[in-house]
Amino acid sequence: MMLLLREGSMKRKVIRMIGIMMIICGVSILSLFAYKKISRELYLKKLLEENIVLEIPSLNIKVPVLEGTDQKALQVSAGHFTGTGSLGHGNYCIAGHNSTIYAEIFNELDQIKIGDEIYLTDNHGSKTRYTYVVAEYTIVDPHAVEVLNDFGDDRLTIISCTDDGNFRQVVVGKLK
Repeated sequence: MMLLLREGSMKRKVIRMIGIMMIICGVSILSLFAYKKISRELYLKKLLEENIVLEIPSLNIKVPVLEGTDQKALQVSAGHFTGTGSLGHGNYCIAGHNSTIYAEIFNELDQIKIGDEIYLTDNHGSKTRYTYVVAEYTIVDPHAVEVLNDFGDDRLTIISCTDDGNFRQVVVGKLK
């Protein structure tokens, strides 16, 4: 009888210890995810303070624009195509992901409307804000690089994949 009581007591202790270890593991995993999320948010805040910022209020989009369109830049932000216009001058072209795998910057881009306003704010020194008005929205072949050309006016061109990734969405805003 004593042996059975000891076995029952021992089983409860083992189960209790396993439960405590599972709770500790769960809390550790959740803490890791929370740390990563907070780190990403702080990094994004820093990027928004130190870089050009693209804002599309009608789509609730506000993202930093880094120089270049390499994978590193596009994982966390939109990227400016090197060699295209400058802020407020020429054809300032940017790209960003429309994806659930990568940065979800332009997932709502297909909801943009002609006449919507887009803002680019230069956070370097002058804090100048440029306002662009959406003039066109088109879907093009991925090889249609002519959208990057200078058209002799001051515009913003935003390029992102379509939902299926087979084509590119192109939004053109004219400087107001």
